[in-house]
Amino acid sequence: MSKSESGAYEAAVLHMVCGKIASGKSTLTKRLARTENAVIISEDSWLANLYPGEIRTLDDYVRCSGRIRRALSDHVQALLLAGMSVILDFPFNTINSRTWGRELFTGARVGHRLHYLDVSDEICKTRLKARNASGEHPFETTDVQFDQITQHFVPPSTTEGFQIVLHVPAQ
Repeated sequence: MSKSESGAYEAAVLHMVCGKIASGKSTLTKRLARTENAVIISEDSWLANLYPGEIRTLDDYVRCSGRIRRALSDHVQALLLAGMSVILDFPFNTINSRTWGRELFTGARVGHRLHYLDVSDEICKTRLKARNASGEHPFETTDVQFDQITQHFVPPSTTEGFQIVLHVPAQ
């Protein structure tokens, strides 16, 4: 269990993020880490360090991401069981990816939040161009790749049973 600012103990929570490429998932996870007393585990960081230069296609991403998820599952559950809240900066953008998240928090018997960043394709593509130009992100994504990946995006539904926290950009 983690201590709040008031000194009271709080139960661990698994935070997951759902949103298209460049919707602001990593920015949100960094903000959550400061306010939720939680550790971030970033898929992009793991992919960039374990598979440098190997993620060239969507199939490459799916293969490598699956390996990381399998490798981290027990560790994430151990952190949760030890009382540490965890923020997974992984895209929970499909029903299958959200199934993995459900397995983690139900296996550890902790609470969860699915943070959904509802951002338009237009805003994401504008942010993506700026991110690519900055050179600060470990992966560059083209508009064509964005469109290909976004075809698989499934917004979360209340029927899935997640505690959804909606994040909409200011207009």
